[in-house]
Amino acid sequence: MNITMNTANPYNMALDKNPANHVSLSPLSFLKRTAAIYPDRLAIIYGERRQTWAETAARCRRLASALQARGIGHGDTVAVMLPNVPAMLEAHFGIPMTGAVLNTLNTRLDAEAVAFQLEHGEAKALLTDREFARVMRAALDMLGRSDILVVDVEDDTAPPGENLGSVTYEALLAEGNPEHPWHLPADEWDAISLNYTSGTTGNPKGVVTHHRGAYLNSASNVISWNLPQHTTYLWTLPMFHCNGWCFPWTMALIAGTSVCLRRIDPAVIFSLIKAHHITHMCGAPIVYNLLISAPAKLREGLNHAVNGLIAGAAPPVAVIEGCEAAGINLTHVYGLTEVYGPAAICAKHDEWETLPIEDRARLNGRQGVPYALQEDVTVLDTMTMEPVPCDGVTIGEICFRGNVVMKGYLKNEKATAEAFAGGWFHTGDLAVRDASGYIKIKDRSKDVIISGGENISSVEVEDALFHHPAVMSAAVVAEPDPKWGEVPCAFVELKPGHELTQEELIEFCRQHLARFKVPKRVVFGELPKTSTGKVQKFVLRQQVKSASAIE
Repeated sequence: MNITMNTANPYNMALDKNPANHVSLSPLSFLKRTAAIYPDRLAIIYGERRQTWAETAARCRRLASALQARGIGHGDTVAVMLPNVPAMLEAHFGIPMTGAVLNTLNTRLDAEAVAFQLEHGEAKALLTDREFARVMRAALDMLGRSDILVVDVEDDTAPPGENLGSVTYEALLAEGNPEHPWHLPADEWDAISLNYTSGTTGNPKGVVTHHRGAYLNSASNVISWNLPQHTTYLWTLPMFHCNGWCFPWTMALIAGTSVCLRRIDPAVIFSLIKAHHITHMCGAPIVYNLLISAPAKLREGLNHAVNGLIAGAAPPVAVIEGCEAAGINLTHVYGLTEVYGPAAICAKHDEWETLPIEDRARLNGRQGVPYALQEDVTVLDTMTMEPVPCDGVTIGEICFRGNVVMKGYLKNEKATAEAFAGGWFHTGDLAVRDASGYIKIKDRSKDVIISGGENISSVEVEDALFHHPAVMSAAVVAEPDPKWGEVPCAFVELKPGHELTQEELIEFCRQHLARFKVPKRVVFGELPKTSTGKVQKFVLRQQVKSASAIE
């Protein structure tokens, strides 16, 4: 009997996508679900204000409805200049519900930078707070446009300032329909947000992220950090920073409670932790440094553990140790705006708990392994695009690949192509992989100090400086030297009320570093920082006339 073979794939025959089996992934679906299942659970706490998930969903629908009625829709940009107040969280849902793109402006920017972003992003509407009225007025004047809908978000706790808009936020919401029939995006690849990089070396780049990535990274936050349902989360991380690392959407996924905080104040933070039994928080090393440096009396009455995410380069061992002593359980994550915030995590192992604290700090200070739903993060030899060996010595560039990577840079094809060269997103961070495959940052691409033929990691020297109890912040750069070519120069910001001499600090470093790694000079004073709080090393390089200064 002859059998005719069918070469067509049977699994692709009459098995097409349809509305019943394929829906665009979007974090907006989290709000719909939680408002239906847990309508009466608290979504937001802010001062005396208490807001349920049902109320939050209705307000987000009102915002979407009102914006659409005023002509805001698919592909438009809505900018927001807000601190961590309820309206900022609502904007993360209400604006994308219209099909528009949320552009969270950095509240620390100057008027020129804001004007650039409003123009580059083609903002059609702007939500702003009177605390930033001076900057925003100047930015709008520079922009010279009268067609932007400016909305004033009023807050009784805001400092004095003028209203700039034609309508208040609450009045705008009153125009909207709490039953507004919004829809998920037709394509999950649609943009959900626009975030600008720090722009330390020129105009910032506009990072475009999509609904699919925001959905997946929100879920990754839950999976990778083992977040329980109904978590109570304190907003010490700015929501403008990578959309709060996707945590506005994450909290909707787990029906959690967001405790909003207008500004960082250790006394207020400890008070809120105790009053609301805060279980989780996120922030940069400086936030945790402020907490562990605060008077011990502020921690009195704190009888539960707080889980904290800390991001960036390896946190100083002193910070990890200090947090552990203060009852804050730190987990180190790593990422960039281009990968939605945290996209790698130092995944912990139970056996670490039996190790001495210095060993635990060393292990927890690594950038780690891929986030749960990030496809891959590795360290590549940029010449061969092959992974470096897991020897803890060979340096390469950290690269990401997966669904939680940006669409690209807005209106910048060249930068997008360069970032995705070889089929990976290039971070510019230099690292090694240890025997367990965990990534450990060694430096930024242009931060390696080459002294007498020896490579010195500025991160390592900074970590030693941070060990000194008087040091609040430190940055190390290369300073030209006639003998060695380059030597480490340390810029140090001391904690309030502390005094220290150059000689004392250099001697301290000699106890923790090889002699060739010890800074040859120490400069005391406030460190120059970007609007996101990163130290501007290029400024320091220019100060010491370093040949490797970033132009």
